[in-house]
Amino acid sequence: MTDFAVVVFREDDQWETELLPVALTEDLAGLIHALRQQPSMAGTIGLVSVGDDFFVAIRVLGDEVMIFLSDVTASVEWALAGQVLDYLDIPIPEDEELDQVLPVGDMSIFSDLGLDEMELGAISGDLDLYPDEMLSSIAERIGFAQAFERAIDTLG
Repeated sequence: MTDFAVVVFREDDQWETELLPVALTEDLAGLIHALRQQPSMAGTIGLVSVGDDFFVAIRVLGDEVMIFLSDVTASVEWALAGQVLDYLDIPIPEDEELDQVLPVGDMSIFSDLGLDEMELGAISGDLDLYPDEMLSSIAERIGFAQAFERAIDTLG
């Protein structure tokens, strides 16, 4: 699966998703800017899948920006993950700290949408799933799986 970024928002009580330019999979500031451009009463959600390695979830509600990174160890190899840690003011881990997958950021990012911290932790820690599959699982739990699958199906 190729890298992708989608914006998720509610319009007329219905979830909608749109693909974002793939360049945004390497640009946290650009991602946040793109999410702010999408008008939505309930805020916007950005979901980014990078390689077979990790995903980032971003939620913009008014002036508030919440960010979740599925694996802190990705920050050593991937620009976007490093930018997330910088944004969260978390140091990039040293090599000896890279022995396990650990999520960082706002674990309660989707709590008000029916996906609590424990479930998000369980999904992001499932080593049998690829990042796009983890995001599909999150989309299903929150209720926008159909819109999400439609958007990523266009990737070919």
